[in-house]
Parts: sequence; structure tokens; C-alpha cells
Amino acid sequence: MDYKVDDKELNASIFIPFVNKVWQGNYNMERTQSALSKTLNITAYDGKVLVGCLRILSDGYYFGTITELLVLPEYQKQGVGSRLLQLAKDNTPTMLYFGSQPGVEGFYEKNGCQKSLQSYTIEKKRE
Repeated sequence: MDYKVDDKELNASIFIPFVNKVWQGNYNMERTQSALSKTLNITAYDGKVLVGCLRILSDGYYFGTITELLVLPEYQKQGVGSRLLQLAKDNTPTMLYFGSQPGVEGFYEKNGCQKSLQSYTIEKKRE
């Protein structure tokens, strides 16, 4: 497995097919590229295949958040997500805040994350 911190080669044409295997959606290529350019992207590749990605959005001093941690289903429970999370801890300049999908809280606790504030969402339709 090859891990890359601040993967500058990650682009929408690689990311969208990957993310559609985890979260099906109708993602816009240009908006996805813009989003990727604003985050620190930590990736895992098996050969040339993107199998995991963790994205961090940060102001560089006060606040950082993990926008998503995604691993292809067939690579889950093999340490890929744990390694991506460790690389995030090692390479962010700020404390990280993030939410968790229901049912995977144990993964974060197992990886040394402390449960903190309750998270809330304000939904907005993606255009």
C-alpha cells in the first residue's frame, strides 16, 4: 500500500469514481476539483488504484476538520483507515474536529480519538 500526504496528483477524475463506490452520487467534476484543491488530501493506493482518502479542511492555526475518511468496502478492516487517520494526526497543524457516521464510533475510539462535542448538520441541496 502506498500512502501520500498532501496528494497533489489527486484530481476529480480519480476521486469521483472512487467516491461513487462508497457514497453514490451525481458529483460535478469542476466543483469536485475545486473542493479537492481546498483540502489536505491524504490517500492510499494499491498499485494505481485509489483505495482510501482522508481530507482535512483547516485554517492552519485554530481549526481543522476531517471532511471525510473513505475506504473502499473491500479494503475496510485491513488497517487502511487507521493508517490514514494516523497520517492526519501527524500532519495537521491544528486540533481536528469531525463527525462520525453512526455505527463506526468504535473505529475512532480504537484509534485514540476522544468523543467530544455533539455534531449537527444544516443540510443544503448540492447543485
